[in-house]
Order: sequence, then structure tokens, then C-alpha cells
Amino acid sequence: MAQPTVARRIEALEHALGMTLFERDTRGFRPTAQGQSLVPFAEAIEAAATAFGDKAQELSRPRPIRITAYSANFSPRAQQIFIEFSMSHPGVRFEFLPATEVLDLKKGAADIALRLTRVPPDPDLICRKISTARFTLWGTPAYARTYGLPTGPDDLAGHRFVTFRRESTTPALHDWVAKRVDPAQIIGTYPDVDLVVSVIKSGHALGLDNLRKNQGDPELIVCFEPPEELNAEHLLLVSPEAWRRPEVKAFTKFFAPRYAALYR
Repeated sequence: MAQPTVARRIEALEHALGMTLFERDTRGFRPTAQGQSLVPFAEAIEAAATAFGDKAQELSRPRPIRITAYSANFSPRAQQIFIEFSMSHPGVRFEFLPATEVLDLKKGAADIALRLTRVPPDPDLICRKISTARFTLWGTPAYARTYGLPTGPDDLAGHRFVTFRRESTTPALHDWVAKRVDPAQIIGTYPDVDLVVSVIKSGHALGLDNLRKNQGDPELIVCFEPPEELNAEHLLLVSPEAWRRPEVKAFTKFFAPRYAALYR
């Protein structure tokens, strides 16, 4: 910066502050005692302005849309919807967070959640209904040959069960079985849905799981029609902070109806 420009800016600052910051002589400028005492504060202002600029630049950079869901939700057909959106929005990236535990969207653990719930969601979250998930009791041909299959919720005597229960989720499926059978009939309780299904497929027990997820699996047999009290709402939830981002709004508008169509 040219010296005349520096001199003009110093004069303007001194005028605004009402004090002399520099002494002038033939050798140039020397800070006065008042000017020297203000140096730490000026440096603090400079550091704050730099940090402000760095943070603004960070926030303006493209960020991935972070989506959490049970791994089965990221099926090939669902992935095709992500691919179609990415083709028309090449600057948008996704980060997938497969999980069965409930991540706190309001605390920034993820931007979007695909979630099954039997309780109303937090009203602060943006919500789009995908479908109503139905659950029923499953067995296998091997189990049926050995023990037969129950014909309804009141026909569970003499059967063996495996249940799903995790501390971070409501125990609706476990409780439904536990209220209808003797404790000795429950041979195992697991915190992972896939483990429950594995035990069912072993032919040693019956268990509850999602109807649509297992339809068409030749290893499994539906025991009876899904009880309505086990229904859960399949929702797409968006955090309020993420909803402020244009790309998240655009993705939600694109994805929700196409994803819901997979469940019709």
C-alpha cells in the first residue's frame, strides 16, 4: 500500500477516535503511548475478523448431505434415486450413515433420517411420511415341520421365540411377544434385527420382523396377518438446520415421493 494512502487512513482513524496514535517526524511514524496501548485490542480485532472470514468460507463450501437409516433402507432401488438426483445436481455429495440406533438430528449427528417410529416425531423436525410399516411373526419350513406354526396372536402356546430389544429404541416388538407368552418360551433377545432374523432362519424359533423387508425370502414363512398394533410410521425426517440449505430442500422434494413409491 502506498505511503500517502497509509497516511490518509491513519489520519481518518485518529479523527474517528479523537486521539493521536502516531508521532510524525522526518523519519516517519512512531506510535504514541496511547497508540501502543491499543495494539493488543487491534490485534484481537484482526484475529476475530480473520476467524469470521474463515468460518464464513467454511460454511459456504459444499457439504455432503448426511443420511442415517437402517442399512436395508439403502437398497439398490433406493440407491438408484440417489444416482438420479446426483446426475441433475453434480455438486451435491451424500454421506450414508447406516445405523439401527436413533441419531439426534437436532444435535447435528445427521441431516436426514429414514426412520420407523411408533411415537410422534419431534415437532421441530421437518417430516415427510413414506409409508406405514407392518410387522408380523415369521418362521421357517424347518420350524413348521417340527413345531407347526401359530395361526394368530392367541395361538402362541408351545412355541419358541426370539425377540429384538435395544436400549436406544422402544421395545414394542419384544413387549408384544413378552405379554403373550411364558418367559421360558423366549429363548433369546438380541439388540440387532439381523441377528434376530438369523436365529429365525436357523429354524429354532419364531420372531417378529418387517413384512415388506422379508417378503419373497424363500427361507421365511409368514405365520399370520400383521397385527395392526405393531404398525409403525416410516418417516423421512430433516433437521431444522439442514432444512435451511437449498440442496437439502431440493433433495427432499425429489427423493420423498420417489422413495415412497417403492413402498406402495
